[in-house]
Amino acid sequence: MNKALNYLSLARKGGMAELGEEPVGAAARGMKAHLILVAGDASDHTWRRAKSFAAGTDQQCVRLEASKEEMGFVVGRTSLAIAAITDPRLALALVNALGEPEKFAKTLEVLNAKAEKAQKHQAEAKAHRRNLRKGKK
Repeated sequence: MNKALNYLSLARKGGMAELGEEPVGAAARGMKAHLILVAGDASDHTWRRAKSFAAGTDQQCVRLEASKEEMGFVVGRTSLAIAAITDPRLALALVNALGEPEKFAKTLEVLNAKAEKAQKHQAEAKAHRRNLRKGKK
């Protein structure tokens, strides 16, 4: 669990995380929340909200075993019940760090596809920039 929480901390530091119900909801409506995380001791209402944010989309929800205080600690808050990861590769790494591939099989499948697509897009953008530089010479 600590490794997974470290990925949440990394996402926050890298600007790839939304923290709290309102920002998570906005990210989900904008289809940017690849992974929505809910603390294990968060209320059932918070879990239902997270599920409703992702309903009808391929955005994934995961309920962590970590408490609100543990989630809050890694992002520099006193407590955090809900967060969203907006980078598909970081979201995939976080779910892999949870260490329960059979429990999160569907989530891993969706995030793998998203991560591969992001990787391909990044490679295409890099090749495009390289071609632009060649054209200026």
